[in-house]
Parts: sequence; C-alpha cells; structure tokens
Amino acid sequence: MNDREVCVPLTNRGTENGRKDPPQEKTDVIVQCCSSPRPLREGNEDVSEIARQLEYRVADIPPLHLSLLYGLQQVLLSISSTISIPIIVSTYICAGDLELVTAEIMSTFLFMCGVCTFLQCTIGVRLPIIQGGCHKFLPAIAALMKLPMWECPDLTVSTYVNATHLNMTNGTSNITATVSGLDRTEIWQSRLREIQGGIMLASLTQVLIGATGLLGWLLKFIGPLTIVPTITLVGLSLINVSIQFCETQWGIAALTLFLVILFSLYLGNITIPMMVYRRKEGCVNIRYPAFKLLPVILAVLLAWMVCGILTAADVFSDNPKALDYQARTDANLNVLRNANWFFFPYPGQWGMPTLSAASYMGMMAATLTSIIESVGDYYACARISGESPPPAHAVNRGIAIEGFGSLISGAVGSGGATTSYSQNVGAIGFTKIASRRAFQAAGIIFLLCGVFGKFGALLTMMPKPVLGGIVVISFGMVTSVGLSSLQFVNLSSGRNLCIIGLSLLLGLMIPSYLQTRKNIINTGNTEADQVLVVLLSTSMFVGGVVGFLLDNTVPGSTEERGMLKWKKQISSDTADDKRKRQRVYELPYVTDFLIRHKVFHYIPFLPSFRAFRHKKETTKNTKL
Repeated sequence: MNDREVCVPLTNRGTENGRKDPPQEKTDVIVQCCSSPRPLREGNEDVSEIARQLEYRVADIPPLHLSLLYGLQQVLLSISSTISIPIIVSTYICAGDLELVTAEIMSTFLFMCGVCTFLQCTIGVRLPIIQGGCHKFLPAIAALMKLPMWECPDLTVSTYVNATHLNMTNGTSNITATVSGLDRTEIWQSRLREIQGGIMLASLTQVLIGATGLLGWLLKFIGPLTIVPTITLVGLSLINVSIQFCETQWGIAALTLFLVILFSLYLGNITIPMMVYRRKEGCVNIRYPAFKLLPVILAVLLAWMVCGILTAADVFSDNPKALDYQARTDANLNVLRNANWFFFPYPGQWGMPTLSAASYMGMMAATLTSIIESVGDYYACARISGESPPPAHAVNRGIAIEGFGSLISGAVGSGGATTSYSQNVGAIGFTKIASRRAFQAAGIIFLLCGVFGKFGALLTMMPKPVLGGIVVISFGMVTSVGLSSLQFVNLSSGRNLCIIGLSLLLGLMIPSYLQTRKNIINTGNTEADQVLVVLLSTSMFVGGVVGFLLDNTVPGSTEERGMLKWKKQISSDTADDKRKRQRVYELPYVTDFLIRHKVFHYIPFLPSFRAFRHKKETTKNTKL
C-alpha cells in the first residue's frame, strides 16, 4: 500500500437518496483501499478538490454509532462557547450568584441549540451547520441592562437571607426570607422577560426577511469580492475570542493545537487495526482511519487527561481569579453540582415576555449582523463541503428557520438567540466529516444535554485552553476558506486589489477604533447610537458592505469581477443539470410535489421557487 492509499472500514455507506456503494469483495482483512480519492457523486463535477478528500459528503449517511461519535465531536467544539452566554446573561440580570438559576438558564439554552441545529440541518439550509449561542446579542443585552430602570439593586441582604432561610427555625425569620426570596426572583425574571421580548420581535423580523425572499434577491448582486471579505473577516475578527481561551494556559492550548495538526495532517492516512463483530461474519479485522476522522476527540481526550494530571499535582493555581485556574479540570465543578438531573424548558417559564423600543432596536441590530454572518457561513460551509453555492431559496429558508429558532429561544427564556457557528464550519476541513446526519446527531446531543442537566454540565468541564487550541485551527480554516474564493477573481486588476484591500482593512480598522472610543457615535438618539455601534463593531458587516458597494458601483467587466466563474458553479444549460447540482438543498420527500403544483412556484423559500425560475429561463432560451 503506497502513501496515497487510504483505507477505510467496509461499511454500507448509504446516501439520503437510498443509493449505496457497490458490494466489496471479502478478504482476510476487510478493507476498502483506494489508490485515488473517492469518486464524486453525479452532478458535482465542478466541486473543489477538498471535496475529494472528504470521508463523508453532505448527503452521505454514516452508521448510527459513527454519526453519534462525529456529532459529539462537533458538540465538543461548540459547547464551551455556547454555555458562556447564559453565564454572562445571568450576571447581567442580577442572578450571577444564583447557581441554580444559572444552571436552569444554561439547560434551556443547550436544549434550544439542539432544536435549532436539527431544524437547520433538516428543513433549513440543509448544510452541516451547528446553531449555537450568538455572542452578537451580548453587547445589546449589556447596553439594555445598563439603563437606569434595569440596573441591579443592592442585593447583599437579600442574598444573605436567600442563602440561609432553609436553616432558620424562627417563624418570623422564615416569613422574611420567603418574601425576600420572591423579591429576588422577580428581580432577575423581570429583566430576563425584557430580554425575551426584544429577541422574539427581532427574530420575527428575521423570519419575515427570509420568508419574503428579500435576502435571496440581494444574492443576485453578491459575488466573490463580497464573499471574500465577509467570510475572511469572520475568522480574523475572532482573534480576541481565541486569545481569551488560549491565554488561560498557553502550553495546554499549544499542546491541543499540535495534537489536532498531528492527527489530521501528519497521521491522517495511517489506519489502526480493530476487531469488530458482525452478525453475518462474526469477528473480523478492519483498519480504521481514526486519526483522520476523529482528530478533535482524540486531541481533546489527551489534552484533557494532561490537565487532569497537572490539576492533581497542583501545578495550576487554585485561585479562581488566576488565569490558569481555568485550565483545571475542577474549575466548573459547581456547575455539575448544581445542575438538575432532569429539566424540560417550556414557553413562558419565567413569565410573560415584555417589550420596549430600546430592547427591540438593540436586538434587531444584533440580528442584522447575525444574518450577515450566517450568509457568509452558508457559502463557506458549501465550499468546504464540496457543494455548489447555496441557491436563493436555501438561503431564504436558512435565515427564516434561524429566525424561527431564535423566536422559540426567546419564548422559552434561554437568555439569547442562536446563529451559525463558524468554528464548526471550519472543523469540516480537518475532520473530513460533512455528513448532514452527523450534525443532526449533534443537535440531538445538545438537546439531551439540556434535558439531562448533569450530562450537559459534564461536557462544560472541558478546560478552556483545550478548547482554545481547537478554535484556533477552526477559525484559521474559516479564514482560508474565505480567501479561497479569490481564485474566481482577476488578481491582476488594480480595481479588484483596491476593493479587496479596502474592505479587509476597513473591516478590521473601524471595529477596532470603536472599541477604544466608546462614546464616539452620538446622534442624539440612544437607540440609533446603539444600532450603529453594534453594526459598525461587526467586522464582517463593515467589510462585506464595503466590498458589496464598491464591487457593484466601480466599473468593471463581469469576467474581471469573477462573476462568470462564480456563476458557472450554479448555472448550466438545462434546468435538470441545475437541479442535480443543487439537490442537496431540496426538502426531503416533498420537492417533487412542490414542483408539480404551480402555486408553490412563487414562494421564495421553497425549492419549487428555483424550479419555476429555471423553467422560465429554459423556455425563454428555447424561443430565442
């Protein structure tokens, strides 16, 4: 077997359309050896080279046990970023010291991340995308909670009474404690209900944006010079997030990063002999490419083990204020102790949500930036998964489902909204797993983490520097995927170089300037100031808008702009060819029915909308 050969276990790797690989011949060591990359499925001739290296494409279905394992790998990538949101929100709503409240909000949030991920992968954009907590809403929530009416009161006495009323025996003291406890509960619940109302209305607006096809219409004007800065800045703008995780212990973060690179790049073609049992064949030997398919899980387990040994040896500080305290394996032990064994969230569990103009405007600004980032993630995910760029109906539906999921999140009181996670998109590049089924399994794992609180709390105990090493390579992959779209553009053109340079530089410069000049924007209207600050502090929004405006206003031919090569990925001579290339975005079981009935041809978020346009274009070309 030469270095180019890749050995994978012989399994019935089916696809969602029911097709399976042809049967393999039996040998003493059951193994499928390929001297060249896996053949591409029909209708995907122009996909990128990275698609040939994927072990599972989007429509492939791994065995159930592998789907769960690959799903757990994606959960480990995103759970720490997700749980940080309910912890921060608990502080904003004056409940930071109430660990049981924080645990319940966290369980609610994990539950909704699972629901939203499953919906997005199944009936949304139908790409392998994790829906996690959106950090873009935190500045809006912080600004809202700084208003005089929502500032936290002095809770010293109430906290003391709350903590001690169970040990009191005097009747009068018990009555006082009960009253104080009710007041304390209303303090944080009233603030959370205000946040819920703003998120729900902003999310409803997002649903309308997707359902009406407004975003899909704008995609006609979006080309490589808009996509490059948008996706690239998604990765570059998260440098500070990477530093926050890594700085807790740079050595552990570097070890984790080294292990991921070692397993995925250097040892990717090395297979491990394993014994498995099959009903028809009994015990057989297989060679499994564990380093290629499970680099994240292997790296996390080894780095976590090292942290456990160093924790037991008291190498890391036991002072919670010290940076390296977060490298201890027992740093989040309180979360595990206080988490409920079983918790099922429901709408209105904290009371009826309230609404104000300030809340809506702040959340709407965060929602707009989330939409921009999600569209960039859709294109990045399609490219890294070896699929054609998402058509308008898929983008419309993805944004609508994302808004619908955030609407439910607001209703149940999770304390935040959900959005596409860039680090999981980047992880596809080194895990080689783009199967939609694996990401649906990740959604189910998230859901179970929310329902069974102890299980979710156990996963949150992953040391921060371990996650830091993972997010560094994930954000790097997102950045490189964005830059890869430059292959469509004429880089000898001064016009294009100017647009790329300006969009990237301004996308980094303006948000950085606003971070150091907190009150520089002053229009005289608090809500308008808040919206502008949130939008202009988002790198991918600034860079994407600059690239979009310059690309569509500065004179240049379609070939120079890269639009010809770009559209070639999603265009062909016949409607049948187009449908084959974009079948991955179609809704399961109902697409043929929708295409046959013309009433569905005018709905922008259905696959039939695209089919109607193809039919119209084909008829027009025939007449000509």
